[in-house]
Amino acid sequence: MLGEFSPSHWLIVGIVVVLLFGSKRLPDAARALGRSMRILKSETQGLRDDAAPGADAAPAPAPDAIQHAIQDGAFGTAQDKRDRAARLREEAARIESTAPGATNT
Repeated sequence: MLGEFSPSHWLIVGIVVVLLFGSKRLPDAARALGRSMRILKSETQGLRDDAAPGADAAPAPAPDAIQHAIQDGAFGTAQDKRDRAARLREEAARIESTAPGATNT
């Protein structure tokens, strides 16, 4: 009996929610809830994809991204660009070497 809600119970719950939050905030709250649900769904799907057997797809190589950023002028002077690119390459190599299933060759 305690777990059963009739339509009249749901109507009372709806009225209480409208009174507490106001009718102007409810669309924003529903939109935020929908976004949160989409994010949660995509993250759990990503976890499933990562855990799938035979998922040995390598990520896009970092040097291409570095070259594009350098060409787009995302960094300061030419020396700054070279320094930043070197640091990013070192960081990418460090991440690849510590990744699960990485082989050190």
